[in-house]
Amino acid sequence: MSSDNQWSADKDESQLSRLIRKSRDSPFVPVGIAGFVAVVSYGLYKLKYRRDQKMSIHLIHMRVAAQGFVVGAVTLGNLFNLYLVSSCL
Repeated sequence: MSSDNQWSADKDESQLSRLIRKSRDSPFVPVGIAGFVAVVSYGLYKLKYRRDQKMSIHLIHMRVAAQGFVVGAVTLGNLFNLYLVSSCL
């Protein structure tokens, strides 16, 4: 493989340094991660008070909410990058 391949991971790059690099490249990645963690935390909290709702329905709702937040963050990130690119022209 060539050394200029951007998809290859460096062997000496730690997870934290990779997260920091990705955050600089795309600032909405930490927003998506934080939102995902918030939705999962809320879902675990609501799991205790789900009353007569089936477990599978509760899990489906939480999965859809978490995925929606991540997709929204990615969309906002792409729109932000599009704005930056179009304003530089």
